[in-house]
Amino acid sequence: MQTCFFTLTPSQSKRLIGRAVARMACVQHAMHHGRLIVAGGTTNAYVLEELTGTSIDKGSYTAGIVTNGVACTSDPATRQTPAVFVQGERVERPWTEVVKEFGPNDVFVKGANAIDLQGNAGILLGSSSGGTIGQAMGYLAASGAHLIMPVGMEKLVPDVVLASSFLGRERVDHRWGMACGMFVVSTGQIITEVEALNALYGVEAAVVAAGGVDGSEGAITMAARGEAEAIRDLMQFVQELKKEPPLKARKRKCSECDAPCER
Repeated sequence: MQTCFFTLTPSQSKRLIGRAVARMACVQHAMHHGRLIVAGGTTNAYVLEELTGTSIDKGSYTAGIVTNGVACTSDPATRQTPAVFVQGERVERPWTEVVKEFGPNDVFVKGANAIDLQGNAGILLGSSSGGTIGQAMGYLAASGAHLIMPVGMEKLVPDVVLASSFLGRERVDHRWGMACGMFVVSTGQIITEVEALNALYGVEAAVVAAGGVDGSEGAITMAARGEAEAIRDLMQFVQELKKEPPLKARKRKCSECDAPCER
């Protein structure tokens, strides 16, 4: 057995998680033989790139986004719609129609803004409709479909349920950024860097430190142990990950916002 040690920035973590999710057996089966929806989200953008082998503007593959120090939305002018695959083909049908046809072997990929150690995921809601997760969850639960949730460990919080009790669009009295509620999901399969490394290389991994400065804000430091060949392959991949550029995003223009930040 050997042990390795390395640090990943958020974009590097997203690439790692994206690759692992794209290679999951249930995801591959749904993509080629069933129905697969990759909902909007920055980590999901990496999943989509890994699935298709095509680069996209990842910063526009989301609606809600936390950037420039505020919770906001992406620029509607450049925002991309969720990718939908049916029987091996990417189709242009609205995801809200396709999800109604889901069965137990189909897959819905949705990220989150928070996770805790109890297996809960929290998704911020800026829309009164409940956002993507609010519109999808009933169909997913009824059909027994797979809900895969790619989320980096940078989003680990003490208690998602407690966090949700503080939130609500009409409950927040003062804010800097968009007021949000939170949808709590306890039935999704959360894939973090830990699960990703185990799936790709068969190693046991742990987050041993978090944070950084001067471009490493949000980074996590990890250790992994496994067979010598697996560790060697993993470290070669880490070298590849180090080339991953920071993720850039464009939020909507403040001049076009109907709910400007309080100052």
